[in-house]
Parts: sequence; structure tokens; C-alpha cells
Amino acid sequence: MKIDGVFSGGGVKAYAFMGALQSIEENNLQLERVAGTSAGAIVASFIAASFRTEEINQLLQELDLQQFLDAPQITKVLPFSKWLFLYFQMGIYKGDKFEKWLHTQLAQKGIYTFKDLKSGYLKVVVSDLTLGKLVVIPDDLKRVYDIDPADFLVSKAVRMSAGFPYFFMPVKLSGKNKQKSIIVDGGLLSNFPLWVFENDRGNSKRPVLGVKLSGSIENNNTKKINNALDMFYALFSTMKLAHDARYVSKSKQDNIIFIPIENIDTMNLNITTESKDALINLGKQSADKFLNHWPN
Repeated sequence: MKIDGVFSGGGVKAYAFMGALQSIEENNLQLERVAGTSAGAIVASFIAASFRTEEINQLLQELDLQQFLDAPQITKVLPFSKWLFLYFQMGIYKGDKFEKWLHTQLAQKGIYTFKDLKSGYLKVVVSDLTLGKLVVIPDDLKRVYDIDPADFLVSKAVRMSAGFPYFFMPVKLSGKNKQKSIIVDGGLLSNFPLWVFENDRGNSKRPVLGVKLSGSIENNNTKKINNALDMFYALFSTMKLAHDARYVSKSKQDNIIFIPIENIDTMNLNITTESKDALINLGKQSADKFLNHWPN
């Protein structure tokens, strides 16, 4: 059966998507259109580019996440300077190596810009802080920024969606009247865009299956807040959940694979092989259990 898929954000927790994709494949479900935020956008872009599940799994298993820690060279000589970049450039790491890696992988399938994909088959969610709005790429590029989607790099869109605030420097995107917008992680405004394939009447072309890297909406973990950094993390997490919690009603939850991940830091780029394998197994188990009775 052909379905559409939506993948949530979650940083390194995205390894759990591999197990879920294996289960989806084993249940003879074929993903057509896909969408995602942040880490979910990475996986969605590979699916849209016709990577097979085993190919995506191999890419992520062989990936050295540490290579993406591309702080400006001067920080190696003057370590304190990273705080200056954090203040003036709004991030510690440039994100260039991450984007280049994405570009290189997608190029293997002949995917460079959105014109290389089937129309409407990939939707990437980003947050425009300057305009104060959620933006869906490629849908909103022409209307909001007067940019032709056919010329916009898929790797750029995904890098923007995965631009975790203060970790990666935000992307500056020139729009109408030459105004530059500050673009960050799509999860800031919608970490789980399950709504993205609905038409004006709230209907979808085909069944939509969501995969969310957390427990159910009602059972979010409480957070310990002992200092300013804890407060920032809790603030960001709450903002990510607020929009989606209001949208995902009980009926919508019947179409979501919840993968209850605990004790894994979203931006822990030192994640061990054992933790990766555990995430994959958890994703597989959660999807297997859910897909036993889906679709109803």
C-alpha cells in the first residue's frame, strides 16, 4: 500500500527511524511523499531521493558525527573566541560540513535542487525568526522569498531545518526587498508537521503515517531546571511541543508511531555504537507493535 510519511525532529535520536523504516518495509508499505523537521528532514530527503532503507542505514552507521563540529579556525588558537561567535554569529558551529555531506550524499542519486525531485514529494519545515513564521520548503519559497524552488538546493533546505539554535549558526536567506531572514531549526515552530499533506478541507491524498521520536503527546517527561542552561533547553523543548500537542488530537494519534526514547541527548554527537543499535531496535519494536493494527 502506498502511504505518505512525516518524520519528527530529534537530533541523534533519528537512528530510531532506521528501525521504523525496516518495519514499514516489512509490512509492505511504500512511502510516496515525505516530510520532516530537523533530523526528520534528513531522513525524508534520503527517502525522496530514492535511497533504500539499507542504504540510509549504512550512511548513518558509517557517519562520524564529530566531523560536523566545524567551529571557525580561530577558535583553535583562541578558544574563548567561540563565545564571540556565539554572540555575534548566533552559533558555535558553521554547519558547512553538515550541508556539504548532505549535498554529496544526495548527488549520488542525481539530486541537487528541488527540480530533481518529483513535485510535492518532499516538504521541509524551517523557522524564519525575522518574519516570525513557519515556512515549508519548497512550497513557500516563491511566495515568501521570491525564490524559484527549482533552483533551491535540497541540502540547503535540510541544513536550515536542522539548524539547532546556538549550536549551528543560522542561515541568512535573502527575500523580497533584499531583506535577510534568519532561519533556524524547523522544530522551533513545528517539530512534527503531521498536517503538511492535508488540503484545505483537512483531507489527505493517501494515508499519512507519522513517526515521532518521543512517547505519546500526553506523557512528556518532566524536566529538571536547576540553572539558566537547563531553563533554555526546557524553554526550547516546550516551544517545540506546544504547536504539535495542540494539533495532534486523539484521532491523529491513531496514525503515529511513537518511539519512547529516554536518556539520549538530542545533540550528543558522541553517541556510541551501542546506543545507535539500541535506538534502531527500539524503533523497530515500536513500529512492529503499531503496524500490527495499522491501518485500521
